[in-house]
Amino acid sequence: MPAYNKKNVEDIDVKGKKVLVRCDFNVPLKDGVITSDKRIVEALPTIKYLLGQNAAVILCSHMGKPKGQVNPKYSLAPVAARLTELLGQTVELAADVTGPDAKAKAAALRPGQAMLLENVRFDAREEKNDPTFARELADMAEIFVNDAFGTAHRAHASTAGVADYLPAVCGYLIEKEITIMGKALENPARPFVAVLGGAKVSDKIGVINNLIEKVDTLIIGGGMAYTFFRAQGSSVGSSICEEDKLDLARDMLKKAKDKGVNFLLPVDNMIGREYKEDTVRMRIYSDAIPDGWMGLDIGPVSQELFSKSIIGAGTVVWNGPMGVSEWAPFAAGTEAVAKAVAESGAVSIIGGGDSAAAVEKLGYADRMTHVSTGGGASLEFLEGLELPGIACLQDK
Repeated sequence: MPAYNKKNVEDIDVKGKKVLVRCDFNVPLKDGVITSDKRIVEALPTIKYLLGQNAAVILCSHMGKPKGQVNPKYSLAPVAARLTELLGQTVELAADVTGPDAKAKAAALRPGQAMLLENVRFDAREEKNDPTFARELADMAEIFVNDAFGTAHRAHASTAGVADYLPAVCGYLIEKEITIMGKALENPARPFVAVLGGAKVSDKIGVINNLIEKVDTLIIGGGMAYTFFRAQGSSVGSSICEEDKLDLARDMLKKAKDKGVNFLLPVDNMIGREYKEDTVRMRIYSDAIPDGWMGLDIGPVSQELFSKSIIGAGTVVWNGPMGVSEWAPFAAGTEAVAKAVAESGAVSIIGGGDSAAAVEKLGYADRMTHVSTGGGASLEFLEGLELPGIACLQDK
């Protein structure tokens, strides 16, 4: 487990300096309109601190996957407009990333002002972590601040490469992520309960292996539960199942038993005839899913079993839905887990992605200790991997 004890914006003198800040402004857009500005709002404490210190702030981010091409659909113009509203001062958008307009605007930027570079992924060199591109970004500033946890697991030019050329520290958002999640993994309040869902065991192998070493109870729901059932010889019908991961599932079950970890799988499931929202459905015990039927959610007995473990926890980490939670008939399992985590009184960490969306939608987000802003990054953190966008920052 990499121990992250990184310098933050307060540990370095930023007064009057030009500061390049990598944010995660990869916000959802519909017809050019931002549908959720959560990621922009999350970046404000760091930006406001720097402006308050009279720094000249050059913001940068990616949006979407423009594949190294300039594509107006992925322009950060809506973000610049929203930042202007939220900060109460003009945030100009450069017409390019490290081209003539960006350089001119950066050179003219005064202390206490902020600007935004165009989408860094408009340049094909960004995702290659090209040193010339990293250098061009670095040349516009004197200090680098990474506050984009959502891309901290990527070694790109604007997330890691820039740190080769500038003093690099983290912003408040990354600091919060690594402090809260780091403590949960290193020194958790017990019992420590991890809830993992989602479709595939293969996506979570590293996380399960790392957490078995640390947790008191491991709860598995979602599609990957059926691989574990199949590994134990149960019939799973036409449920999602990774046949090539059965030995691995057996190894994990044995490892949990040897470590004395309480390993919980669903005892009943909501099953459907087809993979569609309005399919014929019924409840059945987990070891007897008939041929031609597929598990699409955990059943009410499992919801109660899982909730009881969660309610008594000291620390809960949750990543991944219990079923096809975007479909109302199969959302009850995910909703039950969200409710239990919210009511547990435990230190609760929601690991981004679908779980974060579920607690937001159900109105429980403000009752969680921490809802991670990075799905992939939080998974890799929970796996104990080193995140390049954090490893490159100065140690305290």
